[in-house]
Amino acid sequence: MTDFTTVQLEKDPRGFATLWLNRPDKNNAFNAEMIREMILALDAVGEDKSLRFLLLRGRGKHFSAGADLAWMQASARLDYDANLGDAHELAELMYNLDALKIPTLAVVQGAAFGGAVGLIACCDMAIGTEDALFSLSEVRIGLAPAVISPFVVQALGERAARRYALTAERFSGQRARELGLLGECHTGDELQAQVESWVNGLLLNSPQAMQASKALLREVGSGVLSPALRRYTEEAIARIRVSPEGQEGLNAFLEKRTPAWQEPQA
Repeated sequence: MTDFTTVQLEKDPRGFATLWLNRPDKNNAFNAEMIREMILALDAVGEDKSLRFLLLRGRGKHFSAGADLAWMQASARLDYDANLGDAHELAELMYNLDALKIPTLAVVQGAAFGGAVGLIACCDMAIGTEDALFSLSEVRIGLAPAVISPFVVQALGERAARRYALTAERFSGQRARELGLLGECHTGDELQAQVESWVNGLLLNSPQAMQASKALLREVGSGVLSPALRRYTEEAIARIRVSPEGQEGLNAFLEKRTPAWQEPQA
């Protein structure tokens, strides 16, 4: 797929893509170039209608050590308006990842500090290693996890987000699972096999139904009931029942056969 310098976007013939953070010599710390390239990569993913889902991963030992030191040093010399522009780019990345129509799965090993926690929180699902280390480390250097905070609160809950944003303490993959940031955690030796298990499971699902379910859950939000939400959910199930994939799935189930989207990819 598209060539980049700081990230890699790989398309699997089975119908999904992996977006790799690709600065292993810098522990995948991100700078302005990486942020811009991730935005462009997500644009390419969103335009490719053949993709069923996206994996977000980091090359090397660490998922991402957060912000690059040289980038932070340069940012410290910028005025307010220039810093606002930097913040807008980072927000663009986070909001675009969160809003991507297809499901997203983060795979985490090693360090995930600062903004990297935001990237994980923006994904629909995440798995990682038991010994991964997480930290909302911004306050240690006089900053705040501002742009990522809405997504972190959604992933951790308000109380836990306050604790870890204010203390900057590190927590393990096990603790991340307890908090809900990770869905599962495994040993390092098990991680790749578990990634394949998740991939194989997701490939069993109707691509259209996964997108519809993601859009549905965004609309449902915290589940506060209202007449408008009731109408939305009624219309959502009616739309998907009469859609081509909805009809194919129902007919395949009734006819005890494999639906078309589970057929081997060429």
